Amino acid sequence: MDQLAIFKALSNKTRLEILQWLKEPELHFPPQDHADFDEVGVCVGKIQEKCGLTQSTVSEYLALLLKAGLLEATRIGQWTYYKRNEKAIESLSDFIKSGL
Repeated sequence: MDQLAIFKALSNKTRLEILQWLKEPELHFPPQDHADFDEVGVCVGKIQEKCGLTQSTVSEYLALLLKAGLLEATRIGQWTYYKRNEKAIESLSDFIKSGL
């Protein structure tokens, strides 16, 4: 676990909100036609709509969270779906509890 990359990814309000929204996607996003939230996550387009930012900015934010290991991505056809990497978030929680 690269703590520096993780904390850098978490140092932005919108990126934190994305992680919070993805914790309970059924509460924060409309239903999806192509995939189930629990199986593959939320379509990047839905995340972009909720953020209200440009597609390129949201893609950059998602890439940073993915690189830090906090998200998992699944590509189905032309769509990319993102969900939280719960194991990585649990490891981060353990690190904060015991290491900081």
